Amino acid sequence: MAAAAAMILLALAACGSTTTPGVSTAATAIPSGGPGILTGAGSTYVAPFFAQAFARYHQQHPAVTVNYAVVGSSAGIAAISARQVDFGASDVPMNASELAAAKGGPITQVPDALGAEGVAYNLDLPAGTRLHLTGPVIAAIFLGQITRWNDPAITALNPGITLPASSIQVVHRSDGSGTTYIFSNYLSSVSPAWAAKVGTGKTLNWPIGEGAEGNGSVTSTVFRTPFSIGYVEQAYSQGLVLPFAAIRNQAGNYVLPSTQTIAAAAAHKPAITPTDFSIVNQPGASSYPISGYSWALIYTHQPDQATGQGLVTMLDWLTHDGQADAAANLYVPLSAQVRQLALTMLQQVAGPGGAQLLS
Repeated sequence: MAAAAAMILLALAACGSTTTPGVSTAATAIPSGGPGILTGAGSTYVAPFFAQAFARYHQQHPAVTVNYAVVGSSAGIAAISARQVDFGASDVPMNASELAAAKGGPITQVPDALGAEGVAYNLDLPAGTRLHLTGPVIAAIFLGQITRWNDPAITALNPGITLPASSIQVVHRSDGSGTTYIFSNYLSSVSPAWAAKVGTGKTLNWPIGEGAEGNGSVTSTVFRTPFSIGYVEQAYSQGLVLPFAAIRNQAGNYVLPSTQTIAAAAAHKPAITPTDFSIVNQPGASSYPISGYSWALIYTHQPDQATGQGLVTMLDWLTHDGQADAAANLYVPLSAQVRQLALTMLQQVAGPGGAQLLS
């Protein structure tokens, strides 16, 4: 297993520091394909899950290696659109204009992972205490309207905790990011001010803050910056043990990201599609409000029979048996309904002769 894992981690390698074991967030080159090699690029949100799942797939299928460049959702969309890779990965499906720009024709979008984003902070709080925040307060922080940790809006949510008068150091993504899309989609749903001034997107005109590329770099920046705050896929907190804020959900309860609270949010909207996919701010007593899916992006008409066959076979495994690797990386295995959606989407993919590739 170690040798197989090493091979896959080399596929994830990049020029830049690795802030989560086995996951690089500053990849600058996409590995080229070849016999038995499938190439992908995109989301950093899903990379910890992919690293373990692709290693196990290679162990079970030694003739197949999956090379995945961890470059962010926007770069993944650009790479698949330019036909530079066999598959892209994004935490927000491609929109109509992006789909129309793809050089290889129609693209099939397959849900492959379910996760959540934590709001990480670097504060020296008393042992056993955790920061409590609401969506509107988070929005005000990232808008630059709340600038100090002891602002009354924050202290009112954290009675009994003495918060410092220090300035809040905001950290956000600098690259085009599906993680940013999910985060900004949540803030737009709970803060009219955010919706009006910034809105929802993979790239934003940030009012304030320091930009960092990829989930890993945001994590490491928050870790080394006192009094900072940022948003990251929750798997990235493991190595550095950054705390996440408890966030008040739609039901009025303060919840943390966990497999249980993410699953609770997803359960309130089981029938997702590539055009109706958002599960932020769901109702329910235990729903975590900043949850979302990641999507694999592949051409519906595959130009090469062998590569197309290998691709749909791997993605079918990833969205079914491969989900066993989800919980170990703090993701939630896809529900039966979403697994069925993944299968239905993969059954649309055909080879150069027009025949369905997934038997």
